[in-house]
Amino acid sequence: MRDIYNKLEDNAFVEVDMNAFAYSQKYSWLFSVFIKFDSSKEDQDGYEEFLETKEALIISLELDEKAKYVGMRVADGWSELYFYAKFSKGLDKTVAQMLTPSNYIFESNVVKDTKWDFYQYNLHPNELELCHIQSEKIIEMLKEEDDINEEVRDVEHYVSFETPTQKDRFLENFDVDGFEFKDEVSTQEFENGLAFIKKHSVTSDVVKVEVELMFEAVKKQNGFYEGWSTILVTNG
Repeated sequence: MRDIYNKLEDNAFVEVDMNAFAYSQKYSWLFSVFIKFDSSKEDQDGYEEFLETKEALIISLELDEKAKYVGMRVADGWSELYFYAKFSKGLDKTVAQMLTPSNYIFESNVVKDTKWDFYQYNLHPNELELCHIQSEKIIEMLKEEDDINEEVRDVEHYVSFETPTQKDRFLENFDVDGFEFKDEVSTQEFENGLAFIKKHSVTSDVVKVEVELMFEAVKKQNGFYEGWSTILVTNG
């Protein structure tokens, strides 16, 4: 499954296969393909052609399990495609055969990366980025139900802690702009949880700000941000 997000450190557009690390024992060579095309700008000419070329390249390199596509970074006008391969030889030839007829400017490189360090530190999202990915999935589900995401409504945010003492300390000192304590929460997924409520819209920009406020507050007390939920607001 591929997820898309913006890398917070350098604001790069990232596509990543979240489950790719499961293949790490089979593939030890990091193969990179840089293509001169900013695929984060979907309205540009040639976008659909680029997507077709990209997917054809992935299919070709994954043929007979030679390599595994793990993700892409888009920065400074380049689309950087990353694969992990069983062997280092022959990959450049496959790329040249696929991309030369398309007249793309491209380059490729292969290095040993048995620990998959590049994947873990440059492609896989960190904890906060995972929260933003989950937020976008919720927002997308609301949009599918014709939610008016600009409408201000009650939004519940959830946090959890490893111990009751940490939870109680966080609640005792809690002071995050606009958030109010609602209830204690205990589920199969997490214990020692707390629910807070705040009125705000659920547009991507607003949710990102609110999530980061709560995330930073709970991290100071070594807790975990567990996500948010809200009611559906439609014209019906």
